[in-house]
Amino acid sequence: MRMGAPITVGVDGFAESPPAAHWAAREALLRDLRVRLIHAWNPPSPPAPALPHEDDQSYWSQRLLTDLVGELRDTHPGLRVSAELVPRETVPALLDAARDAEMLVLGSRGRGTPGGFLLGSTGRQILAHGVHPVIMVHADDKPLTADVAVGVSLRRPNEEALRFAFDAAARRGGVLRAVHAGTNRPEDEEAAGDEEEPGAEGALDAALRPWREQYPGVPVAEAFTAERPALGVVHTAPGSGLLVLGRDETEPGPVPHLGSVIHAAVHHAPCPVAVVPRG
Repeated sequence: MRMGAPITVGVDGFAESPPAAHWAAREALLRDLRVRLIHAWNPPSPPAPALPHEDDQSYWSQRLLTDLVGELRDTHPGLRVSAELVPRETVPALLDAARDAEMLVLGSRGRGTPGGFLLGSTGRQILAHGVHPVIMVHADDKPLTADVAVGVSLRRPNEEALRFAFDAAARRGGVLRAVHAGTNRPEDEEAAGDEEEPGAEGALDAALRPWREQYPGVPVAEAFTAERPALGVVHTAPGSGLLVLGRDETEPGPVPHLGSVIHAAVHHAPCPVAVVPRG
């Protein structure tokens, strides 16, 4: 954890923003961090003539933030929270804010609803290019539990995702559920018959061992499923309060490729999803 870094929340006028902000508030209290609310909007160019405040976009944007700050302070005593109205395009404003944050939290309208952070280019860009963890929260996420699920690739485990998941489980006092889905072995199919190579159980145990030693108080449950990863990880998430997934470096291009597992999880997982970039 970087000293002094806030948990930043991207806020818009949709119903998913308050649940995302409340998730961030609970997380901030667990970590003794402050919450920073960001609302980005494009001011008119050239500037619009002076308008009565009820017709002024900046007035309603500021009102949105002010009301949400009050709601968070009332609901989470002791929370340190600030809000900022940023007159910039959404993607660069949030990516800049995320660079100085412990994590960035966004409300997601991913479950079958057009638009929203995920389904539009905004969500794809931020998930693909955020340099710190990005948390996607749905308005209808199931009640929180202390358990944390993490998807583990055996070919090349994402150490940053494992660190984030173990730390989250330790702070919550929950079980870490380490999930490997898809092939039974970390090797390519051509090597699957080599008896000298370890099986999935041994590879998963090796990936988790250093983190078990660093977090000896965290109970760990290992899960294997033969389903393809995009389905298997999502199907093992119910019962967890958070699903953690690693993200490899994104290839440059006009439409970032997030991978089928992240795409499926943010659409269908019944809990918040943390996407953690590989360091």
